[in-house]
Amino acid sequence: MDSLKQIVSRVLNIDSINENVSRNNTEEWDSFNHLLLISEIEKELKVKFTMLEVEQIKTFKELQEVVSKKRK
Repeated sequence: MDSLKQIVSRVLNIDSINENVSRNNTEEWDSFNHLLLISEIEKELKVKFTMLEVEQIKTFKELQEVVSKKRK
């Protein structure tokens, strides 16, 4: 999942990405960057999110879990 970390780091412009990074504790992870993040992940990792998934993802850990399921 290093590629996912790289995308999140680049889009949010933060260096340290771990499971604790969330929309609640990361100022850069605002609504605009959330959509940009989803778009970049879809494009680069060749996955598609449902609208419900987009709305429910709040942490990097959740993002990892969803992407992991889709890439199997």
